[in-house]
Amino acid sequence: MTRDEAEIAALAEKLVRAMNARDLDAIMSIYVPGESLHVFDTMPPREFVGAPAYRKAFEGLLAAYGGPTTYTAEGVRVTAGADVGFVHWVCHMDGTQGDGTREQMNFRLTSCVRKIDGRWLVAHEHVSFPVDLSTMKAVVLS
Repeated sequence: MTRDEAEIAALAEKLVRAMNARDLDAIMSIYVPGESLHVFDTMPPREFVGAPAYRKAFEGLLAAYGGPTTYTAEGVRVTAGADVGFVHWVCHMDGTQGDGTREQMNFRLTSCVRKIDGRWLVAHEHVSFPVDLSTMKAVVLS
């Protein structure tokens, strides 16, 4: 693995550590700041433009899962160019909502990254669940 590939792969691990620590600033530190961030996510409204909008979404997520929550990264794969690249992986979440309901889910992430001032940051991200076409429902554990 090249140095750039290792640095890009580390973004997934950094996000997992930040989510497990419930550290909003650390979560947002992997994303480009400002309005150029573009994310398609599973949480409403599903599309977020700008880091401030995505930060609010994470605030809501952390509030909704107020109990113990654990995230893990699986199958991290990276492609790196000179100043752009991507990482895709599966994240497993085991969490407890504020009302005590325990949930588990696997979601897929593809993050398009840019090297800005020597640092790799997520500029575009797509988070998704597979869909069972016979029921048209998300498959959250696969």
